[in-house]
Amino acid sequence: MKTINAGKFKDQCLRIMDTVARTRTPVVVTKRKRPLVKVVPYGPIEGTGDSLRGSIVEERGSPFRTREKWDADIS
Repeated sequence: MKTINAGKFKDQCLRIMDTVARTRTPVVVTKRKRPLVKVVPYGPIEGTGDSLRGSIVEERGSPFRTREKWDADIS
């Protein structure tokens, strides 16, 4: 994985982002030789999507109601 100093990244940010998007290779930005952030290509996060499909076994009542009486309630 390629690393780059934060000052150099600041000067070349747009070019680096284009390179990361094109090559799909992450770049680690360092500050004082310590990793600070990682620039990665945008895309769907692995393991998400339909992972919760079918996980609700039973629904009871309204999920938006607390059953508390509020002054603003009419009924």
